[in-house]
Amino acid sequence: MGIIVDRIHEMKGILKKASVDFYLVPTADFHNSEYVNEYFKVRQFLSGFTGSNGTLVISQEEVGLWTDGRYFVQAEKELSGSGIVLYRMAEEGVPTIEEYLEQHVENGQTVGFDGRVVDAAFGRKLEEVLSDKNVTFVYDKDLADALWTDRPDMPVSDIWVVPEEKCGKTVAQKLEDVRAVMKKEQAAHLLITKLDDIMWLYNIRANDVDCNPVALAYTFISEKEAVVFVQAKALKEEAKVHFEKYGVLVKDYAEIVAYLEQCVLNGKVMCACNDINYLLYKLMGKRGELLDRENPTALLKAIKNEVELENIRKYYLQDSVVLTKFLFWMKKNAGKQPMDEYSAAMKLDHMRSEIEGFLDLSFPTISAYKENAAMMHYSATEDDKKDIEAEGLYLVDSGGQYVGATTDVTRTIALGAVTDDMKKHFSKVASGMLRLADTKFLYGCTGKNVDIIAREPLWECYIDYKCGTGHGIGYILNVHEGPQNIRWRYNPGMKEALLEAGMIVSDEPGVYIEGSHGIRTENILEIVKEEKNGDGQFMGFRHLTFVPIDLDVIDTKYMETSDVRKLNTYHEAVYQKLEPYFEGEELEMLKDATRAV
Repeated sequence: MGIIVDRIHEMKGILKKASVDFYLVPTADFHNSEYVNEYFKVRQFLSGFTGSNGTLVISQEEVGLWTDGRYFVQAEKELSGSGIVLYRMAEEGVPTIEEYLEQHVENGQTVGFDGRVVDAAFGRKLEEVLSDKNVTFVYDKDLADALWTDRPDMPVSDIWVVPEEKCGKTVAQKLEDVRAVMKKEQAAHLLITKLDDIMWLYNIRANDVDCNPVALAYTFISEKEAVVFVQAKALKEEAKVHFEKYGVLVKDYAEIVAYLEQCVLNGKVMCACNDINYLLYKLMGKRGELLDRENPTALLKAIKNEVELENIRKYYLQDSVVLTKFLFWMKKNAGKQPMDEYSAAMKLDHMRSEIEGFLDLSFPTISAYKENAAMMHYSATEDDKKDIEAEGLYLVDSGGQYVGATTDVTRTIALGAVTDDMKKHFSKVASGMLRLADTKFLYGCTGKNVDIIAREPLWECYIDYKCGTGHGIGYILNVHEGPQNIRWRYNPGMKEALLEAGMIVSDEPGVYIEGSHGIRTENILEIVKEEKNGDGQFMGFRHLTFVPIDLDVIDTKYMETSDVRKLNTYHEAVYQKLEPYFEGEELEMLKDATRAV
């Protein structure tokens, strides 16, 4: 931990020299992506904390790190001995970053950050909170860059074109849909900086972010013109021909600022301030009137078309077959042959890679045994992993990228003896997942309306999980996708989206007992239309995931009769879907794993 202490000390020296009193280092790239490439991991470099979400605030008096409930256990462990104070977000008595700055920044002081990695919405919030303190904002410098002498290079990978038969819509059709929204909003221009939105719009993919098939890019669209900014090294002949075919003008990625400073504006510029970075927001705000709206592409890509849905259903079935076979292998071999969290993850990753059309993982596989599963986004490594024996609970959260789908699924299984508390928690989690999947709701609901259905069995026991119940999933894109989500907490800054037919969402309640065990059961659901009558259009869900729920950890005394019925109905469907892909001993295991209880 000494190296982190030294880096923080050096960083304080840099800030003092630059006359910056408070410096913010978030977990972000220039596009507010959820996962960031090694080049952008400045916060990790300075703090040693490896979680995917966290913000460092550095001043001469104190260094604090804010992260959410998924990472409390992990952050406490990784920050130990660094002198960095852990601020547990959303916990009682813990100030937000804005509240902390409001309390600590004095009149006339300077607050700094790299404006390319801070989103405009947060930057505007800081302006508002500190408006009466005569604060100077410095946002045009990455002050940590000089300290990071062996910083990795900016990521760049070849852009490839998604086969048109896999897309369901051409670039021309998608641009037409986007311009229709622009016209409705009375916007003359649209600036999109969110990478998965740009990839979806132009039917392209790349590999500039681990597990996310995206290229670093921007796009600026008007009624007659569409300009895309990508790195020159990424542009091969196939992509050039593709862009020319649809009349898309290509410019170099580094030209975005110069272009936006000089381009002709003839009306309002539409952009999503939750996604656009603060530097571009300030630049465009000086040039003309900004219209803060969600990218039209967000909703358009969230509602999958029939071609996409057909491919998604196909690949989720294949993915379910592989995961089920892996779980059977784990149950059969744990304690009989040497294995650990890392080697188990590598085996599953290899099995998934053999599915035709496999591109990559959709996120690093979470393979967590016993107490490690209590850390929601725990990651075993070759050098830091736990041996697996024939006892306790094992959790695996994993997914793949395919030329036709992005998958995500979590299962928890018993590898031997488990406690009664574990069975109780497991049974409640399974009940919650199945209840939500079986829910009928009226069109007009958002995820907030249905979240409690998954939590109810746990809330009855005064247990909760510190995250949402569900998120959207991309199509050959990011495993976490909006605008839809399923979460209960009121957040005035968070936009809610209607649950629309064609969207897919995760359903993943869980229990996380620090130092003991973690349980999560996650299925992916397709939102569908049900009956329509005088009361309105009723909606429902359909399972895309068909993987057994471990009956060795189910105790029906902790379940309602209706929950047991849902479990048996689900397992009947699992058997029907998977049976053609199993034979011999594995088929017998499948029959036993899906038996009625």
